[in-house]
Amino acid sequence: MLFKKFKLILEFYVKHLKLRIILMSKIVFITGATSGIGEACAHKFAEAGYSIIINGRRKERLSNLESQLKNQYNIKVKSLTFDVRDNNEVCDAIDTIIGTEWENIDILLNNAGLSLGLNPINEGLLEDWDNMIDTNVKGLLYVSKKIMPLMVERKKGHIINIGSIAGKEVYLKGNVYCASKHAVDAISKAMRVDLLQHGIKVTQICPGAAETEFSIVRFKGNKEAADKVYEGFKPLTGEDIASIVLFASQLPPHVNINDLLVVPAAQAAASIINKDI
Repeated sequence: MLFKKFKLILEFYVKHLKLRIILMSKIVFITGATSGIGEACAHKFAEAGYSIIINGRRKERLSNLESQLKNQYNIKVKSLTFDVRDNNEVCDAIDTIIGTEWENIDILLNNAGLSLGLNPINEGLLEDWDNMIDTNVKGLLYVSKKIMPLMVERKKGHIINIGSIAGKEVYLKGNVYCASKHAVDAISKAMRVDLLQHGIKVTQICPGAAETEFSIVRFKGNKEAADKVYEGFKPLTGEDIASIVLFASQLPPHVNINDLLVVPAAQAAASIINKDI
């Protein structure tokens, strides 16, 4: 009886140890990892035992995050400092991992993105338009173009694109930001169709109102204006989205979430929020 009990305990630990080893061997590449949803996802995947490639433009922040992840979770972390808007930087940075263990990327999380300004379209600033399109659309394409061939060669992989409720509907003064996220929606569908034959999953996760550094960037550093957006209701957090991203990535091989719109309970549509909740 005692031997049987010991055997069951041993089998339990061996099973979970094997699972841990499998997870540790998986690699996730996260763009825009130095704040908000990207940073939350880095912590969530690290906690689950993944090896992580983190990307961002701010070298000091990226270095601090790398140290934090290694010390807190005892995992392997690789930092790649580059601007997703610059294809030369993207290619040069990713080329450094080709031929190493880091090239075996299981999950690409295209998270880097931003919104700038709230001008009506007739008063829009060209600099803001270029920045949003270059980051949200071209940046996603540049990074994906370097990673997709690696997944195609291995006949497996999972690309997760962070879209937005702005990619599902257009709201007042959202114009070009909404257009850029509608492009992410279309690109996600195109990836899913074109990469199907190669065994690569593609998921788009679209947050609604989420309180992160995103709004501070949109208001160009005006934290007071950014904070007012979320007064009167409980918005999503980066951690909320990170939990969903991890869940989507850990489904069985034959199961995929194609497209998921996630909003706080107080939000019915992009511009309809009950601020009494």
